[in-house]
This record gives sequence, structure tokens and C-alpha cells, in this order.
Amino acid sequence: MATEKLKIGSSLPEFKLIGVDNKLYSNDYFIDYKILVVIFSCNHCPYVHAYEERIKSIVSDYSEKGVKVIAVNSNDADNYPEDSFENMRKRVNKKKFNFIYLRDETQLTAIDFGATHTPEVFVFDDKRKLRYHGKIDDNWKEEEKVVEKYLCDAIDSLLVGNEISVPETFSIGCTIKWKSN
Repeated sequence: MATEKLKIGSSLPEFKLIGVDNKLYSNDYFIDYKILVVIFSCNHCPYVHAYEERIKSIVSDYSEKGVKVIAVNSNDADNYPEDSFENMRKRVNKKKFNFIYLRDETQLTAIDFGATHTPEVFVFDDKRKLRYHGKIDDNWKEEEKVVEKYLCDAIDSLLVGNEISVPETFSIGCTIKWKSN
């Protein structure tokens, strides 16, 4: 599946996706937040598993500062049944996610974002312009050896009105599992 990446400064693509809580979420739902972090995720990827607790910590650390983190699962659930909507619900309950987990059944949201990996991060400012794109930090395997916290650094910079020193990094992780047409 060919996608074209959003460029830094691009507007947040329109989306309307169902959450594991059965609510429908769109751009308008998040209008009051200073920063919106969209993470393309899934249930089966070991890279995602390695980051789940870190993502939960980021949500805890930044939610009272006007930052909203959402995760979007765009994987083909027919060939990867672990990524089904029902299994997404199970994972949320098992892992006690503190962020909204959305299903992109048509994969159009992933295409609109140009997402290719899980986890892959897109950070939008209060005007919903893309300000950071890439990975969460520089060590997916060993959290204690992280040196560069790209996502947190981007959020911290935006919260105080500064430019982001590293606005783009290469996403590392599993590839999004595209449906064959």
C-alpha cells in the first residue's frame, strides 16, 4: 500500500472512527485540547508492546496540561485476527489503557496520515498543524537506556511555545498490515 507522509505543518486529516468504548470520535471531539497526539498502534506488534507502559505514563504526565493521546489500529484484522475490534477491547481491559483506542477498519485514516508503522506518532498543535512525526524515543527495547525522548521533547516544546528541535524521526516498528484488494 503506497502512502504519502504528511509533511510538518500539514493539517490534521479529517477522521471519524469508532472507539473500543463504542463511541464515534472525529476531529471535533478533540478541539479543546492544546495538543493532540495520534499514535498508530495495534495489538500484536512487539514494538507496540514495548511502548504500551511508556504511552500510559506519557498520558498520565501530560493529560492535565491539555494533551490528548489517542491510538489508532488500522491493521487488517482478517489476516491478523489479534487486531480485531473485539481483541482491541480485550487488550484495553487487560492493559488498563488510559487513552482512547480507535479502529480504522477501512484503513483510510492510515492512508490519509501516511502512516506505515506501529507505533508511529503524529503530534498536532492547537491549530491542528503537524509539528512532530516519528518515533516515541530512541530505544524501543530497553526503556532504561533511552537517551532521546522525542515525543516528550516535542510536547514539552509545544507547551512552552518553542520550536521542536527534532521535528521528524524515522518510525521504527512493525509495518501496518494492509488489506489486499
